[in-house]
Amino acid sequence: MSEDLSLVASSNANQSVSAQLARASAKVAGFLETGLQGAANTERAYTSDLKSYVAFCEQHGLRALPADAETLTEYVAYLATEKAEPAAGDRQKKKKGQQPLTGPHALATIKRHLAAIRKAHQLAGYRLPATLDALNIVMEGIARTLGKRQDQAQAFTVEELKQAIRRIDLETAAGLRDRALLLLGFAGAFRRSELVGLNIEQLEFTERALLVHLAKSKTNQYGAVEDKAIFYAPNMDFCPVRSLRAWLNLLGRTTGPLFVKIPRTTPGRLATPSEKRLSDISLNKLVQKRLGPGYSAHSLRVSFVTVAVLNGQSHKAIKNQTKQKTDAMIERYTQLNNVVSYNAAQALGL
Repeated sequence: MSEDLSLVASSNANQSVSAQLARASAKVAGFLETGLQGAANTERAYTSDLKSYVAFCEQHGLRALPADAETLTEYVAYLATEKAEPAAGDRQKKKKGQQPLTGPHALATIKRHLAAIRKAHQLAGYRLPATLDALNIVMEGIARTLGKRQDQAQAFTVEELKQAIRRIDLETAAGLRDRALLLLGFAGAFRRSELVGLNIEQLEFTERALLVHLAKSKTNQYGAVEDKAIFYAPNMDFCPVRSLRAWLNLLGRTTGPLFVKIPRTTPGRLATPSEKRLSDISLNKLVQKRLGPGYSAHSLRVSFVTVAVLNGQSHKAIKNQTKQKTDAMIERYTQLNNVVSYNAAQALGL
């Protein structure tokens, strides 16, 4: 992200953080640069958002940096009315002759664009006001128009997960890997970035549970070690801990990436796994292959929260695993909107 931000910031080099870094000591420069970083997925999204913003400003003769309220309101209105660029999967559909589904940007996406613009101002040494009355009013109008309900990954039931596990061929390396990944991802309420970033040395097997030590996550940018506990299941076929041990036995090493790609060209049913880490996109495809096209890697986390709430678990117990900071996020993740299946009116005793 820093390369794209530096291009945006070049209009005011004297005020930019880049100039401050040049004057600072090596230690100060390192801390300052780190302070402007974030989660890898967020940085990639910000980079794309800023390219869109700069292109819009150039096309309409507006000043990108520093931005005024008129520029920002015009930009968010554009995002709320113009069709979004097709996602990678939709672009593939277009190549195959199918019609990609596009439309106005989601409210959450527009808010992310604003966050990227604010980050660009921060890097360039400008102070973008946290609140702009005109912008806030326009954003409220956009929220009412688009609706405040955010798109959410589809949740699956435990039985649906078990059915998917039963269909996996465990005589293959891919089967052993995918079973372990699905069960671990669900039982640990992992984010996609956390799953693909896991290393074997972060695992600690104990008699009661498997402890997964996370040094950094989306909501933990300061590197304080957080633990997730993965418990043994009575049925060995669906036990995340035993499934992970089976996968580790096949890997045959004690360090390095946990979930890796498996070369298709390797002969034999138990192909030798590579040491190349799975990507975010590969993980999504894996989940969709095993669970169905309506799901994504984020479904593993959403399903954990939904199932835990249905089983009567407290928000505190759920947050101990998800590492979410607020109860509001649990409410957002929980998918209990079916008025027939989940309704207190069916338990009135009439």
